[in-house]
Amino acid sequence: MSKRPTSHDVARAAGVSQSTVSLVLAGKAEGRVKPETGQAVREAARRLGYRPNLAARNLRLGRTRTVLLVVPTLASPFFGAVYTGAARVAGERGFGVVVHPWTDDAAPARSPVDIEAIDGVLASSLGGGVTGMGDVPLVVLDNDPADPAPSVNFDVAGGMRLIARHLAELGHRRIGHLAAAVDAWTFRVRGEVLADAGPLLCRGRSAIDVTAARTAALALLDRGDRPSALVCDDDLIAAGAYKAARALGLEVPADLSVTGFDDILVATALEPELTTIRLPAEELGARAMTALLERLDGQTPPDVSLPGELIVRGSTAPPREA
Repeated sequence: MSKRPTSHDVARAAGVSQSTVSLVLAGKAEGRVKPETGQAVREAARRLGYRPNLAARNLRLGRTRTVLLVVPTLASPFFGAVYTGAARVAGERGFGVVVHPWTDDAAPARSPVDIEAIDGVLASSLGGGVTGMGDVPLVVLDNDPADPAPSVNFDVAGGMRLIARHLAELGHRRIGHLAAAVDAWTFRVRGEVLADAGPLLCRGRSAIDVTAARTAALALLDRGDRPSALVCDDDLIAAGAYKAARALGLEVPADLSVTGFDDILVATALEPELTTIRLPAEELGARAMTALLERLDGQTPPDVSLPGELIVRGSTAPPREA
């Protein structure tokens, strides 16, 4: 049986010290090792078939190389994309990701691992278990910037301003808001920004669920002074608004413009396709994991705010009275 290559073998093949090999393969070479040297180390490791002994390294550092991801659910395409981004970055650094789903707003699901057996936590502000993590390094996703916890956010305020401006430019003045019935900063700020943009004709609340949104939208639309545009806090809520409009014989967008938020798969499954704000969920997960790994390396990563993009599709048009 051939001998397993070691970091000494890689160092000898690349013509560098073993400490340089360690820096390069641990992802800590930036600013400390020349790019061409790093490339030589990686090529030598690949040529020799070298794989780091993570068990030995973890024992040395007192780490499990495991990160806990706290999200409401992985059934949502949005949080599935967050996981994909986080897991990709974690895997590149030799870390594993354990998911902790939050099953309802009264009682978070029990953590699948002992908190002392993990190195850090990524937690959605919509998920339970953000508190009570002790001294474990924490980065929060989509969190109130006033919170002292390190965070990676979306610029949801900027996204809602884009929606409000788009509808105003189309000539809409009778605007309704179908808000998410979730007590979280990311949804509170959407309502605040929309209200600041101009007076709202009506406002309702719905769970982030198509059936619940249909019921809530019916209450806003089945009235004499119905809105010409309905701004929805989430694409799934917008899908429920489509169903309500159809039930009342209203055509989107001729009789009612509808907007969403997130740009998940349902946005292009609807007919007409949905005007919405595209939030880069996979990038959110990747940037948050990068920030957490920087914290584990003793760095202080800056808070990050990722911009949304207005995606104009067929669900918005000038109102009939314009």
